[in-house]
Amino acid sequence: MIAAGVDVGSLTSKAVILEDGKVRSSSLILTGPEGRAAGERALAIAFERAGLAGDRPDCIVATGYGRIFLPFADANVTEISCHAVGAHWHFPGVRTILDMGGQDCKAIRCDDRGGVAEFAMNDKCAAGVGRFVEVIAGLLEVGLGDVGPLSLSTVSTQAAISSTCVLFAKSEVLALLRRGVRKSDILGGVCDALAGRVHGLLAKVGIAPELVISGGIARNEGVVRRVAEKTGLEPRIPPDPQLVGALGAAILAQERLGRTVPR
Repeated sequence: MIAAGVDVGSLTSKAVILEDGKVRSSSLILTGPEGRAAGERALAIAFERAGLAGDRPDCIVATGYGRIFLPFADANVTEISCHAVGAHWHFPGVRTILDMGGQDCKAIRCDDRGGVAEFAMNDKCAAGVGRFVEVIAGLLEVGLGDVGPLSLSTVSTQAAISSTCVLFAKSEVLALLRRGVRKSDILGGVCDALAGRVHGLLAKVGIAPELVISGGIARNEGVVRRVAEKTGLEPRIPPDPQLVGALGAAILAQERLGRTVPR
């Protein structure tokens, strides 16, 4: 049986195809202005990669902020639940999940079966999520993939970034540049500030091992390393951290078909 999970996020849309409990293919594209079109395209790409073009999954579960715009889905489930299920599939010992996306951040406590016990979302502007890093990287003319390594190569002391607003943080960064502060020291401060904010979010739900980080920022080793320092836990990173929500949705779709997915 073929099950699909579609995760329409604010910046990217993802799809995962499961066949008899095994991941067969996946896709990740930019969402753009039309959530429904992005969800349809992500699913079509994943189906094509699986060699199933023209067919329809036996069950589709939608998640993400745009899940309500996907009438072709058989069910829609919150991204909180799907991230818990997806993280648990990768790491059965997970108890705390930090999902760091482009526009929001979620802290989730789950039980030993991947069920949600507690969750919290950031209530600040984009200074607490990936968009913050993207904006500052653009300002410093640094590639996103270089932010993490540079942030770990501070020459003197990492800069202090205190603003919780992207606009004010940009002003702080510009002031630091005018003072001759190195880009690596600024990025160290940026990653530390972001880690500090998500640590506060994690504290709201209670931090317990194992800690799993999902979402695009999970690829930023500068943020991950600082989260580890602040929590005292070594975060586990899924192989494809941006696909965790779509994977969880696909697992739930498979279970709706009466098939238990090994985790």
